[in-house]
Amino acid sequence: MPFKLPALPDVSGADPSRAVLDTFKVAIAKRVADALPPLTVEKVYQGVDYGKKGVDFTIALPRFRLPGKVDVLAKTVIDQFQADDYIESVTHDKAFLHFMLKTPSLIRAVLTQVHELTYDASSGCPEYGTITSGAGKKVVIEYSSPNIAKSFHVGHLRSTIIGAFLANLYKACGWQVVSMNYLGDWGTQFGLIAVGFEKYGSEEDLQKDAIKHLFDVYVNINKDAESDPGVKAAAAAWFKRMEDGDEDALKNWRVWRELSVKKYAEEYDRLNVHFDVYTGESKVGKKWQDYALERLNEMGLISDVEGAKLVDLEKWKLGKAVLRKKDGTSIYLTRDIGGAIERYEQHKFDKMIYVISSQQDLHTAQFIKMLHLMEFPWASSIEHVNYGLVLGMSTRKGTVVFLEQIIREASSVMHEQMKKNQEKYAAVEDPEQTSLEVGLAAIKVQDMAAKRINNYNFNWDRMTSFEGDTGPYLQYAHVRLTSLTRKNPELLPLPAPELIAAETLAEQPAAREIAFLLGTYPDVVRTALRTHEPSGVVTFAFRLAHAISSAWETVVVKGEADVERARARMWLYLCARDVLGAAMRLLSIRPLERM
Repeated sequence: MPFKLPALPDVSGADPSRAVLDTFKVAIAKRVADALPPLTVEKVYQGVDYGKKGVDFTIALPRFRLPGKVDVLAKTVIDQFQADDYIESVTHDKAFLHFMLKTPSLIRAVLTQVHELTYDASSGCPEYGTITSGAGKKVVIEYSSPNIAKSFHVGHLRSTIIGAFLANLYKACGWQVVSMNYLGDWGTQFGLIAVGFEKYGSEEDLQKDAIKHLFDVYVNINKDAESDPGVKAAAAAWFKRMEDGDEDALKNWRVWRELSVKKYAEEYDRLNVHFDVYTGESKVGKKWQDYALERLNEMGLISDVEGAKLVDLEKWKLGKAVLRKKDGTSIYLTRDIGGAIERYEQHKFDKMIYVISSQQDLHTAQFIKMLHLMEFPWASSIEHVNYGLVLGMSTRKGTVVFLEQIIREASSVMHEQMKKNQEKYAAVEDPEQTSLEVGLAAIKVQDMAAKRINNYNFNWDRMTSFEGDTGPYLQYAHVRLTSLTRKNPELLPLPAPELIAAETLAEQPAAREIAFLLGTYPDVVRTALRTHEPSGVVTFAFRLAHAISSAWETVVVKGEADVERARARMWLYLCARDVLGAAMRLLSIRPLERM
């Protein structure tokens, strides 16, 4: 007989079919509302919060502004309380009511939902931790956005990691996501490269690694430009030809762009990051840039200073912004405004997110303000997700210039770590790929572990350690959970959820703690959607990995003589593996099965 808890009223904002702890929160809200009219279940539900250590849920009574003393109100609730299938106990402490859930119901309800949404979802994909709030809505997320022929610096890496997380997050919340890479593929530097390519270019090197070769050309021609003013003038003239649509000036540039995109796509694939659109400054039509200038001009916001066009945003404390240079060529602010208008025309998005470093806060604020001043109704659906700096990023050979160097270094550092345990190393099927995945997990977790606005120090030793809160530790936790199936084949396949003796898990506090944590995961996803912070998901993954690690000694599978108990424990651990894996995938980490 399938597991069923007593019926409860529907409450707006609760979604028990996706987040089973919502059911328990409704049960708590109903208790309090019934005891303290005129409170409604809806109103109390908003005030049911997770409790601190040792308490499941807490309600702060003063928030409801009821007449009468808090102690009297609390006593009224407690006097009417009787334990049921949902709630075991309620206690009063100062202004708070603390609730403990009924352990057997909690464990069975959570594990059943994790199992059903992971293996029996109608989409055929694992759905535990996904919500449907974004159904029918479209978001465009612009991230990574490196400059062609310039170094892929650490800021781009952060934008890539955070942007990939946001793309996964919005998909998990039912949104249609367009991942967009807005390349720096236009501007005077291309005039420089064109001039430099005639002198330093090589077709063979270009085909081999376009990104590296164009960078080398750029560095060499810049050195020449320092001593020869003619180089800069020739470069500016060349770029002017490109802006004017001169086919001869554009021909090589198109090849360079295409080869660079191809190379980047391969590297992003290794990072487990995927873009739907590779656009760039070059793709922004002149029509929209001119339209932006006209519109701002009509509104009396543009002034002419020695031939350059400026917008005065002083009254919003945003300074003055240049829109066109003296020679009439566009600059990236104009292209950004034109690009935003063009994207809305093309995608009719409900939201557009720019993942750009906090160093660009002023630029981004200027550009969003101008869209507001131009009275576009969709301007209010643009968001800037910013992040702090990475300090001291280098390989052991020196400074980082290319994304490929970062990936290669992560892999080789981890490879050396793994070789330290020869016995385990010998059992790894594909050490190269495994060390790459563990190394990438190390970089990503270090990047996302703290609030994104914080700067952090890039530290190879710390992040590649298997000790402490690191990416390798998460991979190890997942691998260990996966190995249970290999080590206990006699318990598999597990019977249907309703036939598993989940009530036996209630005897062990460590099992309860894991089950409760698994139940909180949908809320972790909801919070991340509200804050755009990956750190909450990273913290959840570590809390879960720690809880599992603490349970190994007491919640034993191998060597448990009672098969019913062993199967229930196996089920708990496999549900934990599925949820840990889901959290890692949300962070764009590929969970490993062996290492």
